[in-house]
Amino acid sequence: MGIEVLNSLPSACEVIVVGGGGSGLAAAVSAAETGARVVVLEKNPELGGSTRWSVGSVTASGTPHQRRAGITDSTEAHFEDLGKMDGALVARDNPTLRRLLTENVPATFAWLRGMGVEFHGPMEEPPHRVARMHIVLPNSKAYIYHLARRARRLGVDIRPSAHVRRILVEGRRATGVEIEGPSGTHIMRAGRAIVVAGGDYSGNARMKAELIDPLLGAVPAVNPTATGDCQRMVEQIGGKIVNGDLALGPVLRFVRPPKRKLYERIPPHRLLTMAMRFAMTHAPGGLIRPFIMRFMTTVLAPEMGLFRDGAVLIGSRGERLPFEGTTPGKALAATADNRGFILLGEDLAARYAAWPHFVSTAPGVAYAYLPDYRRTRPDLCHRGADVAAIAGALGADAAILGETIAKTGLKGPYHALGPLQALVVYTDGGVMVSERLEVMHGDGVAFAGLYAAGSTGQGGVLLEGHGHHLGWAFTSGRIAGRHAALHQTGAS
Repeated sequence: MGIEVLNSLPSACEVIVVGGGGSGLAAAVSAAETGARVVVLEKNPELGGSTRWSVGSVTASGTPHQRRAGITDSTEAHFEDLGKMDGALVARDNPTLRRLLTENVPATFAWLRGMGVEFHGPMEEPPHRVARMHIVLPNSKAYIYHLARRARRLGVDIRPSAHVRRILVEGRRATGVEIEGPSGTHIMRAGRAIVVAGGDYSGNARMKAELIDPLLGAVPAVNPTATGDCQRMVEQIGGKIVNGDLALGPVLRFVRPPKRKLYERIPPHRLLTMAMRFAMTHAPGGLIRPFIMRFMTTVLAPEMGLFRDGAVLIGSRGERLPFEGTTPGKALAATADNRGFILLGEDLAARYAAWPHFVSTAPGVAYAYLPDYRRTRPDLCHRGADVAAIAGALGADAAILGETIAKTGLKGPYHALGPLQALVVYTDGGVMVSERLEVMHGDGVAFAGLYAAGSTGQGGVLLEGHGHHLGWAFTSGRIAGRHAALHQTGAS
């Protein structure tokens, strides 16, 4: 099938946004609010990207939630504290973009709330000197719901199942994109600018293996459709990926529940989320805790304290998976089926029923103990009076598991949590950008009319801790969209 040129431009489409996740929708809304006619091209049949898979926190200073809690904060303090999270990687951070985030995320937070997004918090997370982490209500899909609704009300043309394959350039100016869609391959021209916001490459086996570690190539991603399309397209025209070797993973995660949990089905309507925030702030903890537990036992990872106290990571056959000198995630990822369990004896299971021995935690929110998992995730909890019984519960080889138990000294009855799998949560390699989020050529000169946002436009900024990846997604999208809409108008 030949290539068709879509002749509805430039007046019908001034800004093209590639990607319909959190950063792409933020860019589209921002560009439309600035007065541009915008098209969003999303390769998947539905919107959401990695944002809809996230825990959902945004970390920001100077929020109404902080003021209600009597917290005095500043963007400068946030800038300093975020830098403390860099650790040994501090020399690889991009302080210019870190400041862009911390100085602008308060306005982004207010912007999201103005669309109807509601938050609970703030929550503490060291080394932040004050509580800054805000949890979206009821879940991360609320971002996509409200951003998409706002975009449509502004007249944004949202086109799902439109896979952008190539950025078109003339010299150093981006002029359009080549799209593969249901009806064939098309060329779409941008009257003003293009924003690439296609996410990371955690789901791209080749890029993970080449840029990070050959082991990661076979490790699945939380979002398997995050395949680094935009990074690859920018490289094809001479751009550069920064910090391409950094990723969160492989890490241990419990498998998702067989059915959608209640919290995932709650509609993100504003009156409901405001009522939820009021209840979470004022209702007795005993009433709210069951809801929080259903959330936590679905999305969070096991704590390393389990293994330090004697729990054993085993593979699906019952073999011990040692990880001295490496990590539990890498040990599990190296197995043939990427499937394992955490094995505990009776004494350790009893210890992890109460403070301070918790299975999982969300910083500043709550702690989940073994009884919480038994109540909210019975599919993950297994018990056997003897080796044969626990092996049968796990589908493991009784002889292999018996040998493991004999060597580790665990005493029955036996308990196990799982299945677990090793996953890549995200990659941190984004294309090199300017302070205005213009995509830069490898020689340091910006492309005209080409901007990047979210993980695609991370540009070397390190986003450690909770709430910074989403904060960057929405903030960079908001800024990139505005600049794209103003491109060639003489405004800045």
